[in-house]
Amino acid sequence: MHTNLDNIEKLLNKYLEAKTTLQEEALLKDYFTGDKVAPHLQEYKYMFQYFKASKKESFTPNIRLETKTRKRKWMGIAASFAILASVFIFNKYQSNQATQKAFADTQNALQLIANQMNKGNNAIGQLNTFNETKYKIFK
Repeated sequence: MHTNLDNIEKLLNKYLEAKTTLQEEALLKDYFTGDKVAPHLQEYKYMFQYFKASKKESFTPNIRLETKTRKRKWMGIAASFAILASVFIFNKYQSNQATQKAFADTQNALQLIANQMNKGNNAIGQLNTFNETKYKIFK
């Protein structure tokens, strides 16, 4: 049995270094799931018993996975809405700017016309003064 224990310890070291074959791992599993495990190797017994028990477990969950296409669809709709809103706001801003520029140009044109008419009124006023003076002289 002492030779067998030396062999198990060597196999265990190989196992911990991940260098064992499947047959060697089967020997280790048989040893550690049995009743006669050396006291200094008891901690490994629990590990191999857990591996044996976990093989018997099965889990078949009914998980409903939510696809990402729904989220992508909403993100696409939101992005489209944001683009349309920004185009609308930019167009309204441009239209407002054009309206303000047209208003300012119209004010400048009317001011120019008013200045020219005032010059004309001054000239007519001088002409009227000249006519009145001429009329007084020739009368």
